[in-house]
Amino acid sequence: MRADGNERRLGPRGPFPDGAAAGLTGGPLERQWLHYALLSRSGDVAVIANLSTLGADRPDEPAHRRGIVLAHDQESGWEASQFNARQQQVPWSSFRLPQPRAAQGGKGPFNVAAVSGSPALEVTLRSTSQACTSQCAPFGDGEFLRWQSEPGVLGAGMVTVHGRSRWVELTGYHERVRGRWSWPALGGWVFGFVNAPHSERADSAADSSAAENVQGPPPAAVVFTLIQPRFPDDAANGSVMLWREGRLWRHFPRRCLQMAVDGALARDDVVLVPPLAGLLDTPSCATVPGRLVISARMGQDHLLLDFTSRTAGRIANPCERGLRPFSVHETLGPCRVEARVSGRHLEFETQGIVEFAGGADDL
Repeated sequence: MRADGNERRLGPRGPFPDGAAAGLTGGPLERQWLHYALLSRSGDVAVIANLSTLGADRPDEPAHRRGIVLAHDQESGWEASQFNARQQQVPWSSFRLPQPRAAQGGKGPFNVAAVSGSPALEVTLRSTSQACTSQCAPFGDGEFLRWQSEPGVLGAGMVTVHGRSRWVELTGYHERVRGRWSWPALGGWVFGFVNAPHSERADSAADSSAAENVQGPPPAAVVFTLIQPRFPDDAANGSVMLWREGRLWRHFPRRCLQMAVDGALARDDVVLVPPLAGLLDTPSCATVPGRLVISARMGQDHLLLDFTSRTAGRIANPCERGLRPFSVHETLGPCRVEARVSGRHLEFETQGIVEFAGGADDL
């Protein structure tokens, strides 16, 4: 515990600790990310933002702050900023301490926009769920990635896509990532989340109004991750996590899950972003699976997630140790979830966001 004027706090203000973590020695491979992925209640708008702090090239230089925001509208398709999106000096994060959950529910403004003004978010976000415990994936030659996930983020405000602004109510996901890695060593990952529609709670909240129902956490949420480093061979890390009413209900570790893909998303349904990505001499995109099925089982508890790809925005990231860019495909589509945990059955259908990443090393 430390004193700061007349105020005393437990732990760092966040969303990341002030000091260097073990294994972080500075330099361009050191990274801190804040990830936001949000879907409109009607499912016709998706917004994804990545705000990052990258290590300085030399010890006497400041770290690099970067930001990119993507938006997808069913009518007008994908739009993205460059990596220089305007962002708040201190962006909203549910991982920031002290956390005002009891008084304000972790509520605060979140603003990020392309320099051109579109796409843009000017929304208020609110945390409704508990985050999972922090997880770590070691790989390569002393490289690693740590992440912590929280679904059930609610938001409302103005969203601008292709120059058209409108008021949107949002449900989504927030994540913080910290570590030290290069894109070739990281290899790739499959990541995604779904929040069950608030209408799924109607049976258990028949006496509440619809407005009251959507103020709390989603009735269920699923987050899954599979890290696929180049080496060592046994370095794959991943999990499937199921939330119920804002609390983590079941965590299926890597040894308890299987993934399968089927078909491919048509290349015409994949849009390359940011606008200047073509200057990276970006090769043809890797195959985006048309369907992803994840099965997790631990004892009598099991979960099945079935996601179908409809469209994808392909973010081309420069590679620090080579000329080939690293692609992150932000993929949208419908998803069906079935689960049985502790003898209780759960089933819902909704829209989800899945990331398929890789491609910097020709693998």
